[in-house]
Amino acid sequence: MNKWLGDVVIRLVDDKVEEVAVSTLEGEGKVVAVYFSAHWCPPCRAFTPQLAKWYRKFKDGPNGDKFEIVFASSDRDDQSFMDYFKDMPWLALPYAERKKKNDLSRKFKVSGIPTLAMVNAANGKLITSDGRSVIVEDDSGKKFPWIPGPFLEVVKGKFCKGIKGKEVDTEHLRGKTLGVYFSAYWCGPCRSFTPQLASIYKKLRSRGIKFEIIYVSSDKDERQWKDYYSTMPWICVPYGDPRKKVLSRMFDVQGIPTLVMIDEHGQVINMGARSAVGMDLQGERYPWYPEPVRQLTGLTGADINDFVSLVWFKYDRTGSELADVMRPVAKEWIQKWKDAGEEELMMFYVTGSDIDDEDDIAISLTSFAALKKDTQLAIVDINNQKVYECDATDVDAGVMGVFVEGFLNQSIEGKPLKS
Repeated sequence: MNKWLGDVVIRLVDDKVEEVAVSTLEGEGKVVAVYFSAHWCPPCRAFTPQLAKWYRKFKDGPNGDKFEIVFASSDRDDQSFMDYFKDMPWLALPYAERKKKNDLSRKFKVSGIPTLAMVNAANGKLITSDGRSVIVEDDSGKKFPWIPGPFLEVVKGKFCKGIKGKEVDTEHLRGKTLGVYFSAYWCGPCRSFTPQLASIYKKLRSRGIKFEIIYVSSDKDERQWKDYYSTMPWICVPYGDPRKKVLSRMFDVQGIPTLVMIDEHGQVINMGARSAVGMDLQGERYPWYPEPVRQLTGLTGADINDFVSLVWFKYDRTGSELADVMRPVAKEWIQKWKDAGEEELMMFYVTGSDIDDEDDIAISLTSFAALKKDTQLAIVDINNQKVYECDATDVDAGVMGVFVEGFLNQSIEGKPLKS
């Protein structure tokens, strides 16, 4: 945890600041919740007293010594931070540690506040970024430490197989590659994607491939669910089943449609396989392991809204040729993050002379980010509303590597995105 929080955090005792060693928060069976909030944010001010009440109750319970909250402030100055922090019974990242706060926001992909990100204090891995729902649904804290079990254990139970009442159980899933499909009828992109997914599902099954999809519904009522599910050839979590919330939290689903691919051992293959499927309607790249570099289109570019993204805007070579240059850089950083036990902190994109994009996302992104006319390489961070431009006119793998490193250690300056 000290990699992200530093060596010390602080607490207030009788209005005096005391330091607390981060090492005391670490350990097997412990959970640290990072609370992203600010006094200027009305929803934050409404949620903080609820969280404080829950926190005090939990700390008096049997697992109180295994849980802590650390406030990561988005206040505009130190005085505002202190005025807000004095009403909190937990710890805080010192306000001066702006770089660490920004690193935490990036690590947990914080796109709005209040956000309560729960972290396994033994390994620093995210348990859920939706800690707000956890404390609402688990008022007594009995489900601590809220770490999901093996996938087949999490989804254990009955599934619908069609709308005529037929059911299957968890054994139906064993030994198969699975797709967990979060979708809903009211969602236009979902209705466009579902027929594509159904077509490729049938093709793969006809080849004897052990593949199953589980539909997890966000439909607004049961009638809508039945009408929509009747168009699908796979199994479904029953409407209103509590497993829906558990799965959404387990995979940190921020929007739909989302397709999560899982291997026969219950390990995640791809948390965002929708774009990969959309680019591979014959199933030639099944089960759609993530590509380190992708060509930017309306389909593949959807992740830019949620992930920091490096984009190479160049149109005198094909996307494949550009990807060949960027791929070693992407692989190097992806491996570094994997070795450190971290999630990938950046997506990697190229454009190219052969870009096939009806949505003109590359052009739209150039305009939205107000990039300079001669900018070829940029990092777009929509969550934090920043864009970083590389001045190099002759871009190669070396330039990319230095640019990415400069962004990650915050040694390069960004500019605000257009509002």
